[in-house]
Amino acid sequence: MSERKPLTRGQWLVLAAAFLGWMFDGMELGLFPMVSRACLQDLLPAHVEGDVAAWNGRILACFLVGAALGGVAFGWLGDKIGRVRAMMCSILTYSLFMGAGYFAEQPWHLGLLLFFSALGMGGQWSLGVALVMESWPEKARPLLAGVIGAASNVGFLTIGAVALCFSVTPDSWRWMMLVGASPAVLALLIVAFVPESERWKESSKKGGGSPIIAIFKPGLRKKTILAILFAGIPLIGTWAAISGWLPVWADKMAGPDHPNAKAITQIGMSLGAIIGCMIAPLVGGRIGRRPAYFGLCALSLVCCQYIFRASHLHGCIDWNYVMMATVTCMVTAGFYGWLPLYLPELFPTRVRATGQGLSFNFGRFLAAIGAVNMGILVQALGGDPTKGDYGPAGAMITMIYVLGMILIWFAPETKGKPLPE
Repeated sequence: MSERKPLTRGQWLVLAAAFLGWMFDGMELGLFPMVSRACLQDLLPAHVEGDVAAWNGRILACFLVGAALGGVAFGWLGDKIGRVRAMMCSILTYSLFMGAGYFAEQPWHLGLLLFFSALGMGGQWSLGVALVMESWPEKARPLLAGVIGAASNVGFLTIGAVALCFSVTPDSWRWMMLVGASPAVLALLIVAFVPESERWKESSKKGGGSPIIAIFKPGLRKKTILAILFAGIPLIGTWAAISGWLPVWADKMAGPDHPNAKAITQIGMSLGAIIGCMIAPLVGGRIGRRPAYFGLCALSLVCCQYIFRASHLHGCIDWNYVMMATVTCMVTAGFYGWLPLYLPELFPTRVRATGQGLSFNFGRFLAAIGAVNMGILVQALGGDPTKGDYGPAGAMITMIYVLGMILIWFAPETKGKPLPE
């Protein structure tokens, strides 16, 4: 494809579909942190704070495991039947199962439904990134990576704004689950209007073996393992400590007299994340992929250590906490703009969706272990999970960024190189 050709209607439709698919995915990602304490207080008779925290961790773990499995399954499907049809299936999966959460009567009902919803969420990222990067000119990759990375956080921001306008309480959380069913309409539009990747069409004609086996063969094995680590490190930091807990922590810190604290915190986090996702790939396009990742790890380490060690219970909305949560997410979410830039550059077309899906989501397994054991870790560090004392545990988990600062120098630098065929 000549980079001098004007952009086509099909290319813009591809970008719109990928953006909206990942944006609605972000809405689903942000939905449970908004309703978690309220719905568990409703579903747990004679609840105590420790039970709410324990079930929050279990349900979050169900989501993380589902997303990890979905990333592999839908990535494989995208390499087999095409990016567009697989995107349709993933959107239907995450929207319909999330909407079914309206009917949950027990905490385990919600965990099961969120698991199946997460299967679709996990697949959406790899499919959208593969479709866009294969359809647009190579020189646009850093900007496109930022746009796609920011899309999820636009959805995260949207659900936070909805929750701010309509307070989520133990008596009013169910309607939020119906909001999660709204993206189903997008799936039908994608099939009707969005063109399939020409690169994938050409690659599929050549046939080949299993994409999952191929990414672990000698030629790609090292890249696959490194990609898993580079995606896993920010995912562990995000879901075991940051996005999964900061809104919950804000709700606990502010107390029952300030039910909008979690929504305000999530809005600030989302705005910071959108900015970070746009900036990180542009920096990576200018100074190189490896220095950009190293810088993100270093800044994330500093911000996370500060917010988890300096925040305390106040009984009101702590605006310093909200501001620091915004800055922290601006840095830690920058990885989700960097990853759409770097991961497609590691895998050839025939296995790109599978390689990206496995790499991006594998770290969710480890994050799930961290989420379900957060209470144990809090107690081991001398805290009390019933009082929302998550700070020391969050500070320990986010030391994971030190590992990223070391490992990135073992990876190939792909700046200025075309996508592998």
